[in-house]
Amino acid sequence: MIRSFFRLIGLLLLAGGFIFVVYDGARWVADQNLRFTRFGQFWNDVHQSSQQAFRVWIEGHAPWLWNSVVKVVLDQPVFAVMGVLGILLMILFRPRKPLIGYSRD
Repeated sequence: MIRSFFRLIGLLLLAGGFIFVVYDGARWVADQNLRFTRFGQFWNDVHQSSQQAFRVWIEGHAPWLWNSVVKVVLDQPVFAVMGVLGILLMILFRPRKPLIGYSRD
């Protein structure tokens, strides 16, 4: 049951990534300027105080992690971050292969 839930979350993340590909593509057609929506800007638009609280928490526990990992992820396009997370969840929680010739007792 938990496996299905995480696969559903992965599928929703993939769908969200596809939506942002279409959104950025439509903006490119309208403006004739290719600009991707950054993940940090999207998170800031959705809920700014949670991003600031996450930054304070990360800098309190592992200050090196903010500049080397988190800041790099926040600078990536939204469709790439959502797509990679969705694919990762779909792969990690895929159904088990059936055992041929063995019983699962």
